[in-house]
Amino acid sequence: MAGESVRLRPIERDDLPTYVAWFGDPEVRRHLDLYLPFSLAQEERWFESLQERLDKQETVLLAIETPEGAHIGNVALVTINWKDRNAELGITIGDKSYWDRGYGSSAIRSMLEIAFRQMNLHRVFLRVHEDNHRGIRCYEKVGFEQEGTMRESVFKEGRYRDVHLMSILRPEYEKNG
Repeated sequence: MAGESVRLRPIERDDLPTYVAWFGDPEVRRHLDLYLPFSLAQEERWFESLQERLDKQETVLLAIETPEGAHIGNVALVTINWKDRNAELGITIGDKSYWDRGYGSSAIRSMLEIAFRQMNLHRVFLRVHEDNHRGIRCYEKVGFEQEGTMRESVFKEGRYRDVHLMSILRPEYEKNG
């Protein structure tokens, strides 16, 4: 699926060494719920377990590519709740040379198009660390609103940090889209 400046495609086993490199970088992991790098063997086990979640339609995980074909990150809908029509969004721009260039917001818009127009979801939510200012700006830019704070819910860099809960509803997306 093509967005304004990105293309989303299924991830492949060949992508795994790229993930090992990305998640080996503490700066990339900083605002994720990861605190240790992964080995290729761990990534391969994760990839195998992912296949079951994809088959059960519990997860949608897509690679983010630039128009030139560079794989720069991933975007996902996880814990898809078909009864209540909601899912949690996650995104990583793992290639730091593409940070602050609008690729994240473009990928999120593309994923919201899938969530609301193809999957018929009603609500997409996410969790973001309080000090992830780049992420918060990106999420607000595409229409997410903060709806709460989970106080001191993650331990990072020697202290507990708040995590904000943000969401967008289908009518809000359609109004702004």
